[in-house]
Amino acid sequence: MRLTDIDQLFTPSAVAVFGASDNEGSIGGMVFRNIFAGGFKGVCYAINPKHEEVNGQPCYPSLNVLDKQVDLAVIATPAESVPAILDQCGSYGVKAAVVHSAGFGEHGERGAILQEKMVEAARRNRIRVLGPNCLGVMRPQHGLNASVGQDLPRRGNVALVSQSGAICTAMIDWSEPRGVGFSAVVSLGAAADLDFGDILDYLALDTQTQCILLYVEGVRNARHFMSGLRAAARLKPVIVVKAGRQPAGTRAIKSHTGGFVGSADVFRAVTDRAGVVQVTNLDQLFSAAQVFGTRRRLAGDRIAIITNGGGPGVLAADRAVELGLSLAQFSDATRQKLEQALPDYWSHGNPIDIIGDAPPERYRISLDACLADPEVDGVLCILAPLIFGDPVATARHLVEASKSSRKPVLACWMGGNRVAEAQALLSEHNVPHFDNPEAAVEALSFLAAHERNQKLLMQSPSPLSYEDPPDVEGARLIIEGVMAEGRKVLGTVEAKAILSAFRIPTMQAVLTRTPNEALMAAEALGFPVVMKINSPDIEHKSDVDGVKLNIDDAQSVRRTFTEILERAKRLRPEARMDGITVEHMVSSRAARELMTGVFRDKIFGPVISFGSGGTKVEVLQDLALGLPPLNAFIIQTMIDHTRIARLMGAFQHMPPMNRVALARILQRVSEMVCELPEIIAMDINPLIGNDKEVIAVDARIKVEYRPPQQPTYGHMAIHPYPSHLIERVQLPDGKDLVIRPIRPEDAEMEQDFVRGLSEQTKYFRFMQAIKELTPEMLVRFTQIDYDREMALIGVVEYEGSEAEVGVARYMSRPGGEACEFAIVVSDTWKNLGIGARLMRSLMQNARLRGFRLMEGEVLTANTRMLALVKSLGFRIESDPQDMAVKLVTKIL
Repeated sequence: MRLTDIDQLFTPSAVAVFGASDNEGSIGGMVFRNIFAGGFKGVCYAINPKHEEVNGQPCYPSLNVLDKQVDLAVIATPAESVPAILDQCGSYGVKAAVVHSAGFGEHGERGAILQEKMVEAARRNRIRVLGPNCLGVMRPQHGLNASVGQDLPRRGNVALVSQSGAICTAMIDWSEPRGVGFSAVVSLGAAADLDFGDILDYLALDTQTQCILLYVEGVRNARHFMSGLRAAARLKPVIVVKAGRQPAGTRAIKSHTGGFVGSADVFRAVTDRAGVVQVTNLDQLFSAAQVFGTRRRLAGDRIAIITNGGGPGVLAADRAVELGLSLAQFSDATRQKLEQALPDYWSHGNPIDIIGDAPPERYRISLDACLADPEVDGVLCILAPLIFGDPVATARHLVEASKSSRKPVLACWMGGNRVAEAQALLSEHNVPHFDNPEAAVEALSFLAAHERNQKLLMQSPSPLSYEDPPDVEGARLIIEGVMAEGRKVLGTVEAKAILSAFRIPTMQAVLTRTPNEALMAAEALGFPVVMKINSPDIEHKSDVDGVKLNIDDAQSVRRTFTEILERAKRLRPEARMDGITVEHMVSSRAARELMTGVFRDKIFGPVISFGSGGTKVEVLQDLALGLPPLNAFIIQTMIDHTRIARLMGAFQHMPPMNRVALARILQRVSEMVCELPEIIAMDINPLIGNDKEVIAVDARIKVEYRPPQQPTYGHMAIHPYPSHLIERVQLPDGKDLVIRPIRPEDAEMEQDFVRGLSEQTKYFRFMQAIKELTPEMLVRFTQIDYDREMALIGVVEYEGSEAEVGVARYMSRPGGEACEFAIVVSDTWKNLGIGARLMRSLMQNARLRGFRLMEGEVLTANTRMLALVKSLGFRIESDPQDMAVKLVTKIL
């Protein structure tokens, strides 16, 4: 598949600056000077009809007069002129543009119209636009400073993408004395075209970038953002700081759960699920840049702390425990080494207090012992500048020791002038160092969070489980019936019917309209019973004291019926009263009160919550959030993140709760969210769980019509594994072929498949000579976003396991209407129609996803593939830029 046109944004050979000028304060003049000052390795042209020369360079009135190839247009002209400039650029094959101009969407209705015209011009000319109103882009390795910022930062492997130009300049200024270099710095501005998702797609495959930092203020397209975030995080660490974390104004639907969950909580769930690390402030972002820039990773969360002072060691240990890190328990061999090398009065534990008179050699012995211990995942060395110490010599020992191990080693040289030289030495050798123990421990916690969240990233749940499938159609009919009556809130009986359709255990609820009906229901269900108000206009029954428990005789039933109804009418006279529901009282033996719910975030769509239940849920706020779809691993992670999880084990003569039953209910809630986009809010509270079962006692569900034209699973930020695409076909030789979407766990099979291809077939597929897939390619090919790309593999059963015999894939092109495909079939499985079968399935899926055009490149020498696409109705044309390539397209 071809490189995206965004490549020209980062590695142009020729740049044209529209609006270049010698005028002081001119944005165009500033950018033009910055490009020359940065040592740009290509050519740069000034375009401005008002000048003949700028900065000593010839200036041209337009591209027509210049009449030379330009890759990147940098535009700093009035907003009204930008669409026409983009049209001019389109006629000269320009693929990317940076628009510094202001006066677009941020300037009211007129600005919004201008921005729309700019985007239309960009799409019309197939130009990707960064901005408008942005600082620009920097690419130090290429000498490119197409920005209004300061000098180019030093070269490095950290990329920064920010919605704030000020944050970019602050990060660059911070980085120089700390020795942190950048592979790219991108200011998104208004992000009218290129957004986080596009830039992340590029950086994910950028060989110069090893770590990505994001400063996020807001997200417009959740799917695109999530897709790019997950794609990048699969290949390299991504660190995010989110501004505007307060929940005010962010609640899309006020439900019992969503009413006190803010956008910060949702964004944290988003970043965890995407496999990235979220930090809370710029200091932590700087810290993360240091530790992830070293390419060292924590294999676990067990750390060792070495210190020459007890106080700093205790501070570090306290912070480690607060952040969920473990203080390593040393092996017998390590403990023996330390006992032999350290004074008798050392701390004999972790933190390792090597005493204030510690020479550099004592640090080195302790550090070597910890790094050699398999029970230690990372080490923090703390030095306070005591009179006996030698900060510089100790730093040298730390640098040498860290080079001999892949485990992360962090330094905390406390103080100012006395440790400045040592800190400079640590920076020179790329050893992360911090001014205080707490900051250093936080940096280690980011490494641990990355490893933890990577496990969440690897999950690719299906929308439905395979055992005891739910009655989705029956549940949908119930919802449609409610909405047909003009209601948006389901009654208790209706809500419980939805739960039952999804196999969630509930207590049967009988709706009664008179005291005698209530009594008959209680006798049929068995005492004791629970009685609840049933009204479509009363969202929370507790608001009118509308729930009464443990009613255990006939007279109390009839009296309670009248009391509940009269109280509800008095407190809410405008509400419609359908009656009273009667349910059998759930036994409270060994019971835990839990809850689960669903609310709709206005950006990221449905979010599932789980935690402590009952009437004190708002006070306790013991919740874990997860983005659907869920699977067993994600569910257990959610449960373990709550405080109520500690009460699920055996305690105070209570047997452990049935966590398997609880996990099954949360899985069913995930299925409801996936299959019923009409549900915008739901609370199941309480869930009563004991050692035998978990039962949904009460439920409330809000619904809304789904938007027209919304694709399947289009309401969710993460597309589920598309298990509905799995199909079985029989080959002409009688063998069964399974066609299914690829999964992350197929990586080894995919590598074996590529290794088994002939050299010619590999060349035809990849248009270059390769022996096998690189680790980056393997991740990219098997861990895909099913919303914007698809890889269908053909597998056969062979000696009890699967073997891949072919794969066809597409990826969406910018604009969303076209996709690019690639296909390859094993040499030993050709002439069986596998390629045609894979392509037909791929084309059908692309058509259903809304793509209008499928296109691809085929080498002219690949006559077999050309014959296949011709038989499928593709149009074949020669590539005017490369006669060895045929361009093939088909209207879907």
